[in-house]
Amino acid sequence: MPGRRHPSVLIRKLVSERSGSSQAAILAELRRCLLDGGVPPGTQIPLDEVAAVFGVSRIPVRESLKTLIGEGLVEHRPNLGYTVAKLTARELHELYLVRGVLEAAALSAAVGAASAADDVAARAAYESLEEAVRAGDVQAYHRESRSFHLALVAPCGMLRLLGMFEAAWNVTEPLRPMAHVPEAERTQLHSDHDAMLAAFVARDEEALLEAAKAHHRRLQSSLELLPRHTGLFAEPD
Repeated sequence: MPGRRHPSVLIRKLVSERSGSSQAAILAELRRCLLDGGVPPGTQIPLDEVAAVFGVSRIPVRESLKTLIGEGLVEHRPNLGYTVAKLTARELHELYLVRGVLEAAALSAAVGAASAADDVAARAAYESLEEAVRAGDVQAYHRESRSFHLALVAPCGMLRLLGMFEAAWNVTEPLRPMAHVPEAERTQLHSDHDAMLAAFVARDEEALLEAAKAHHRRLQSSLELLPRHTGLFAEPD
């Protein structure tokens, strides 16, 4: 099984400050590891070893994994146990489509409600992303790209919409799609961020939505460049 190539990678990344961690703390730490990169889709999640890290029984770990199953980050199969969820190529395209629609709605509301403080936050997020691009740090690129997009939509104040947008983004994070596209393609994607930031601080809704639309078209095209035989994708039904 592809997941067995990484039998302990999750355990190495888990951090527990004390024995007897609460279920909320276990859930938050498991989610952090899955979203932070380095735990590929298909990786097995050994229940007993995770419980040992937190100094708890299997029960709170199992309950945390049930929550992550509901979020689309973990899957469970009889006799195979828990693994980091895989997506088919078609599901990945669908999630990016959903992300684009939700982001457009959030940006439309955000640009009119944004303040000078939101501009500062967006510029700071952009600078962190720019630094990751210059350093060629793919993991940082994923992290800071997410932060930048969230900074642009945050002023909309629509908590349910933001929750759906972030949830759709989360499901794609373990795969780390942009780590598998050529550097030149990532550079082109980042050029879209320039246009989005400029339109945001200018409060130009039309330009912002057009830049975001162009960015998502480029994202969808970049997904076609992903290798299909890495073991990271689920097989289509």
